[in-house]
Amino acid sequence: MKLKRLPEDFQVQEQVDLAPHGGPFAFYRLTKEGLGTPEAIDAVLAQWNLSRAQVAYAGLKDRHARTTQFVTIKGGPRRGFRQENLELAYVGQVGRPIHARDITANRFVVVIRDLTDQELAAASAALASIAASGLPNYFDDQRFGSLGESGDFIARPWCLGDYERAVWLALAEPNVHDRPDEREQKRILRECWGDWPKCKALLDRSHRRSIVTYLADKQGDFRRAIALIRQDLRSIWLAAFQSHLWNQIAARLIRLVCLPGQLVTQTIGRRELPFFLSLDDAQRDELAKAILPLPSARLHLDESPLKPLYDQVLAAEGIELRQIRVKYPRDTFFSKGERPLVFRPGELSHDAAADEIYPRRQKLTLRFTLPRGSYATILVKRVCGIDVDDT
Repeated sequence: MKLKRLPEDFQVQEQVDLAPHGGPFAFYRLTKEGLGTPEAIDAVLAQWNLSRAQVAYAGLKDRHARTTQFVTIKGGPRRGFRQENLELAYVGQVGRPIHARDITANRFVVVIRDLTDQELAAASAALASIAASGLPNYFDDQRFGSLGESGDFIARPWCLGDYERAVWLALAEPNVHDRPDEREQKRILRECWGDWPKCKALLDRSHRRSIVTYLADKQGDFRRAIALIRQDLRSIWLAAFQSHLWNQIAARLIRLVCLPGQLVTQTIGRRELPFFLSLDDAQRDELAKAILPLPSARLHLDESPLKPLYDQVLAAEGIELRQIRVKYPRDTFFSKGERPLVFRPGELSHDAAADEIYPRRQKLTLRFTLPRGSYATILVKRVCGIDVDDT
């Protein structure tokens, strides 16, 4: 099985409840291909010489896809522009910046290629199970891009007050997504860690080097050093750790409700998470009704039957609920909210045809909508099993 062989093999269209009725914020439709949302926003900032604070978007869209989403810019130009892999179309003016809560759904078209007849039959059976029982509403790997080779989340030591470990993970730990020059800069830091003048002399001019310059001047002040890292990156670290904890809580509940023979596992964020193959009516009802709050120090579970579940998962992570907070700096917070344990794709349909790229093989085209915050790649993993190739 192969995924994302062509850009049009993975298409996402964001649907929002926000319409232009006038106001100080320019409203745009952003269509991109081969770019992540942050990289596309960087291109917009460079094109129009804007500050990051002026721009808002509702969600992150996959790099390896053809995607459409919406963006607002305070005081932005009333025109669009186009460059390679990116088009920004002016829609009108709105009264406030766009927010994640404005997303009503995301519409997907996904093509899975290079299927044998046997694989196509298995995928069709999986789709029937998904239509009947839904899917675990896990945060998928896109959420965990900041997770380095150790598998230790940056936010974990940060919450526990180990600022040096957090800074080391952020600046020096290798990551599978590193470019060659980035990997070399991190190698220098690891080898010279603590000898800040030497690090400063060897590193290229960059945001990383500016933090090392601070550490050279203020020896050992890792607490302040972490605050010097871009706020949007720090927010991503918190989201990754909180999402990981939620996934572990969801996985534990699924294992409590289901029998081992009903489950298969998939690797997400370096952890093995269970997917149910089938459910009986009682299990289906229990899981469908479950809504799990995002773990943070602001969550109070004293009277909740969920408390033992949360306590067990957090104890395994070496942290307590009251510690899932950032004491410094105070410009970054864990999200507050809740998330259904199971999601069901809407308007789910599929059709098979001969694959024009892989002779004597089949392709499967999926069409569906998902609620805000659910991941199409979770559905694809369930349909394809462990053999999907998305490189």
